Amino acid sequence: MLSNSKFKVMFGLLLVGLMLFALTLAGCDPAEPVDPDEPVEEVVDRVSIRWNTADVGSYGYSVASLMVEELNRELPDQYVVTIHPFPATGAGMKAAMEGDGDIAYTADVGMTQVYAEEAAYSYEDWPAREEAELLVHSFYAYPMETSLAVHTDRADEFQSWSDLSGEPVFFTPAGYMNWLNMGRIFDALGLDFGHEEIDSGMVADALRDGSISGAAIYTTAGLSLPTYLREAEMRMADEMHAVSPSDEEVATLEAAGLSVVEIDATVPFSTDVGTDTYKAVPILFAYNVMAETPAEFVRMKLEIFEAAADRLAEYEPGFGPLAADFVGMQVSGIRANPDIPVHPGMAEFLEERGAWDDSWTIAEQ
Repeated sequence: MLSNSKFKVMFGLLLVGLMLFALTLAGCDPAEPVDPDEPVEEVVDRVSIRWNTADVGSYGYSVASLMVEELNRELPDQYVVTIHPFPATGAGMKAAMEGDGDIAYTADVGMTQVYAEEAAYSYEDWPAREEAELLVHSFYAYPMETSLAVHTDRADEFQSWSDLSGEPVFFTPAGYMNWLNMGRIFDALGLDFGHEEIDSGMVADALRDGSISGAAIYTTAGLSLPTYLREAEMRMADEMHAVSPSDEEVATLEAAGLSVVEIDATVPFSTDVGTDTYKAVPILFAYNVMAETPAEFVRMKLEIFEAAADRLAEYEPGFGPLAADFVGMQVSGIRANPDIPVHPGMAEFLEERGAWDDSWTIAEQ
């Protein structure tokens, strides 16, 4: 049985509730007049753009936030761009082409394999290819340069890339574009690609304990390291030793159509890697879309990044080449695979800037 004091409290709460209910009804009075001249706020359907990247330790993921921030600030309000990391670059590419993503982190070497139906992109290894919408040229962002490194204690044992043939080497995570790049490098040199898959966070430990003989290293524009390699470098101090291809290997690679560039090791690395310079094979990275993507969006994306290129380069040095020649970067990306279709939005962008080549093919929508 309720006491008198408890009854008073409950009765008071009931009165408060009834008053709030009455106020709510008053605020929703259907008889309240509406000014016919008052503008009605238009409801805009949101357009979600899923930006697929590699895992959180990759360079592509680390810089995606910068680019996505630019897009979300400059695109019309109905667009919302979000970042979606995948275990590897190739996984994000496939997901986008299968409909689980709108923009995919990729590179020229990956685009080559997609259209050549090679390796992981063959019908045998990728049955979903039958229904997939393939990526087309739409935006190229920065170059990367792939090379190799070993533990300094074994530097005398591994003095060229051929010395690592058949050895357990972590060529970056399987499916990364630098992994594909090292695969075609070893293929061109006739070497045994002995990839050893490990967690990217274990590179320093694996080189120290000898469970891997070497590891691929890569830079962006010769300036930046990915997060996991930066961590490995700091943990190893001066124990990492960069290995260059021999002069004979360089000649073989160039005869196979691959470029070889020299990297100033003192720029990307903050520790001694056994040499002031080393050689690497470059690739060009992109954030491409499928042909069905509206041309208006692709054109706006390119215009936004063109305007923001200098600002992006201030935040991240790897965007330096993009800021120096934005249009030239796009042209280079297409020329790396000139038989792959170009998105109509990119074609319009390049044509307006006098950079379109009539020998290229515009993707059908």
